[in-house]
Amino acid sequence: MDRHYRYDLILIASADRNWGIGLGNRLLKRIPEDMKRFAQLTRGNTIVVGRRTLESFKDSKPLPDRTNVVLTRDPDYQCPGAVVVHDIDELMSAIGGFEGKVYVCGGESVYRLLLDYCSLALVTRIDAEFEADTRLPDLDSDSRWVREETGEWQESSVGVRFRYDSYKRRNWVHTQSRT
Repeated sequence: MDRHYRYDLILIASADRNWGIGLGNRLLKRIPEDMKRFAQLTRGNTIVVGRRTLESFKDSKPLPDRTNVVLTRDPDYQCPGAVVVHDIDELMSAIGGFEGKVYVCGGESVYRLLLDYCSLALVTRIDAEFEADTRLPDLDSDSRWVREETGEWQESSVGVRFRYDSYKRRNWVHTQSRT
């Protein structure tokens, strides 16, 4: 059976100096400016999140004004207002017909699972080190990725420096057939 996979997903995340992204199912630092940018980029598009990430949202509910796809191994998991899928095949079937952009929004296991299907990564780098129990893969050390843009350091209203970096998949041509 010929499977049609999308390889144009966009990873979006915030990470500290050590590529830490979270602790105890919470962001390491809530940066209002970054949260606003995230909403602007993802609104009207599709986001893919793991169950625990969705449960970290306000009231554990899908984000408004976008299609929320939850990837979970739990066969009994239900989430009103979201599309629930359980593996790559189900995910690709679900998002295959979606117009617009598809953002991969975490957590760690979802980022690692879907990294090979991403063509772009938008990473808010936080100029600090935090205790973290989840991490993003280090894209600066991954030969498959090249940093395309390095943003200017900005001071957040919560007193932390951050910048917006973008990474592009190096020599991004997908020739492998997945069945």
